[in-house]
Amino acid sequence: MMKNKNFKKTRKLFTNFRTLKGNFMTNKLKEVPIFTATDDNYIPFLAVTLESMRENCSPDYKYVVKVLNSGISAENIEKIKKYESDNISVDFVDVTPSLSKLEQTLHTCIYYTKVTYYRLFITSLFPNYDKALYLDPDIVIRSDVADLYNIDIGNNLVGATTDEFVANWEKVQPYISKGLGFSTHKNYFNAGVLVMNLKEMRRQGFEEQFIDLLAKYKFVVQDQDYLNVICKDQVHYISGLWDKMPCTEDVDVKDIHLIHYNLIWKPWHAEVPYGDEFWKYVDMTEFKDYIHNIRDNYSAEKYKKDVDNFNGFMDMIVAEGENPNNYYNTFIKPKDEDEGFSGFQFVQTVMANI
Repeated sequence: MMKNKNFKKTRKLFTNFRTLKGNFMTNKLKEVPIFTATDDNYIPFLAVTLESMRENCSPDYKYVVKVLNSGISAENIEKIKKYESDNISVDFVDVTPSLSKLEQTLHTCIYYTKVTYYRLFITSLFPNYDKALYLDPDIVIRSDVADLYNIDIGNNLVGATTDEFVANWEKVQPYISKGLGFSTHKNYFNAGVLVMNLKEMRRQGFEEQFIDLLAKYKFVVQDQDYLNVICKDQVHYISGLWDKMPCTEDVDVKDIHLIHYNLIWKPWHAEVPYGDEFWKYVDMTEFKDYIHNIRDNYSAEKYKKDVDNFNGFMDMIVAEGENPNNYYNTFIKPKDEDEGFSGFQFVQTVMANI
């Protein structure tokens, strides 16, 4: 009897030691802060993102996931929290109290909700981070995101990829120059995958610039346009393999680090390039039946509506490029483009002309 008690005590001590050792080792790991933003509607797709991240993460890092939201059901929080492990933490951060004063000024359109704006407030909401990743919840990760985080972006405000959709859709390219004042559409980046230099963004008063500009002008592509205008000429362009969009299928999937199912290219609605990668991870989640059901019930009528909305959105962008009162024409009024004009000076000029 005594031997049995001693054995149990020894096993308990060993278990506690192993737990403490594991916690100690975890605390020593280099943190990779990862922000995303969602509502209840996108929780199933966030699960797919986290599943793919977990499958490709390294034991050498601590992945700290912050889910920005304005209210998520307890059931969904519980399901997503299951992705936590020794080197992955998931916290839900309700940004409502912090953004209540701006709630009515965050305008939306067909493809975007107010959730997309949350990334613009990371600098003030999380002053303890100097650098972080922002990832949209409609992505599949095929490589270790620590590799993305470790890219040296210097003193630039963000690291990002040239927006592949804009690069391949000539119809909307004039908007980038005529509406926003960029010398080339190749400098317009996608904001769904970002390496954020939070320290430099704070130093330059990024959030203050955004709030000022928000009160003066409403962009068509919402937060992405604000980011592009404010960060102009302070962007480190990273490989498009870190933000591959299925609007084209010009790369072998084995070479892709991250697939971004943005705009109309949703594999849970229709067949899209690289859709197999999405479904591979769907079937690893507890949302698999729910997501398959969405796909099975996606009717021709819904498809037509989505296509009409997409075309309408494209028409809005084209029209804004030709609008004599658009942002570029109203505030910048350049006769000769100055390619050396920085985003910071760009916004300061706007403020001075108001």
